[in-house]
Amino acid sequence: MSRIGRRLNRPVEVWRATLAPDGGGGTSEVWARTSRPRGRRSQPTARERQAAHQAQARLDFTWYFSPRADVRRGDELREPGGAVHKVFATFEPSVDGTYLRADCTTDQPLTT
Repeated sequence: MSRIGRRLNRPVEVWRATLAPDGGGGTSEVWARTSRPRGRRSQPTARERQAAHQAQARLDFTWYFSPRADVRRGDELREPGGAVHKVFATFEPSVDGTYLRADCTTDQPLTT
């Protein structure tokens, strides 16, 4: 087990886009769930919490996973509550095998 295994307390679905034939000679983008790892989402900063009260605010989140988790740049992390986080970078810390970090962005939906 990784050093952070016991801290990974949130299940999240990893969705990945692939190209599939569209039946007319072209391709279309199709999203499919690839895995459901447990992770840990960082808490938003005070500035991000303030931005969350604005319509369609963009928030940044950091997710931490086991070093063997299959999470890549371009994936979407979908939480059970409906939040969708777009992964724009992944990397490991200076000590290999400690954890996998995924930097994500999310658009706050409009509320009526």
